[in-house]
Amino acid sequence: MAGLYVHIPFCASRCIYCGFYSTTLPALITDYLSATGREMQLRKHYLDEPVSTIYLGGGTPSQLSPRQTEQIFCDIDRTWGLAHAEEVTMECNPDDVTEEYAAQVATLPINRISLGIQTFSDERLRFLHRRHDTRQARRAVELLRKAGFNNISIDLMFGFPGETLNEWRDDIRQALQLDVEHISAYSLMYEEETALFRMLETGKIDELDDEISKNMYELLVGELEQNGYEHYEISNFAKPARRSRHNSSYWKGIPYIGIGAAAHSYDRTSRQWNIADIQQYIRGINDGSCVFEREELDLRTRYNDMITTALRTCEGISMPLVRNDFGENYARYLLKSAEKSIAQHLLTLEDDHLRLTREGVFVSNDVMSDLIALTTP
Repeated sequence: MAGLYVHIPFCASRCIYCGFYSTTLPALITDYLSATGREMQLRKHYLDEPVSTIYLGGGTPSQLSPRQTEQIFCDIDRTWGLAHAEEVTMECNPDDVTEEYAAQVATLPINRISLGIQTFSDERLRFLHRRHDTRQARRAVELLRKAGFNNISIDLMFGFPGETLNEWRDDIRQALQLDVEHISAYSLMYEEETALFRMLETGKIDELDDEISKNMYELLVGELEQNGYEHYEISNFAKPARRSRHNSSYWKGIPYIGIGAAAHSYDRTSRQWNIADIQQYIRGINDGSCVFEREELDLRTRYNDMITTALRTCEGISMPLVRNDFGENYARYLLKSAEKSIAQHLLTLEDDHLRLTREGVFVSNDVMSDLIALTTP
């Protein structure tokens, strides 16, 4: 089975932290959707397997009207079919979710909503330049439930400048009150070329202390696990049988195709990414070709990709899989490279699987760096 990602790069306004490619030019929507439909036809044979998960991300997919969103699904059905699509997710902003909108979207093949709440503090929402407030966030979940959605994920952020542990505890408490099926929680990141990064560089804000961020993460994990959520990936928590299948495919190395400007694709032997310019993307498609860059993946690159994806999950790295896919030399190299982190209780080796400990999760980038193969073993 394979995944399909469709990038919807339209936003009503830019949030100060966002490093994803997007535009605030809604006049381009019609031409863009025509182009994504054509790209699907041009790349119809990129995947050798049926599409089992679909993800509409952005940008802000809920900036499209239900009719425009329906057009995307018509194009998908015409190209690959929808019969095998077990999970179909769309990202939404809370302020876009009205009773009418939720009811109309519920008539589409979408069976999972990812709602960008970020925080339940109106002050922090204003700081991020989000367009919704706390009341709208709660109301959006209520309206989606009323429309029949029984698989809702919400995004949360922690580590805001000046944020306290008690403020973060209150965000977690309010998230739990919504009783959603899935929660993704991320530490606030300072991506280069974002307004947030410039604020940090010019001294307008200070980054939160690492020790406080660590305590926030530990509080998050403890509270969500205590309330029945499985911590199945570094930043992701799910109720039983409610893991994100689409995102899990990225961590398991399952092939996927990305449609739209700046969208990425992977077919096990190569990666490619479309040009991050909506107008050049549309022109290329209209000329009969997709403008993209491509990287062929050798064995060492695929091994390193496996390290930085599989280790994020609760299953960790399967040593039998490493031996089968990469050979004994890589398996020996991995075990040797892991010795220091195992001794420091950052990694465990149990049941022939390497896994991050809770302490290791917080320094996962350092642990992964130690396992990366800089040369062929």
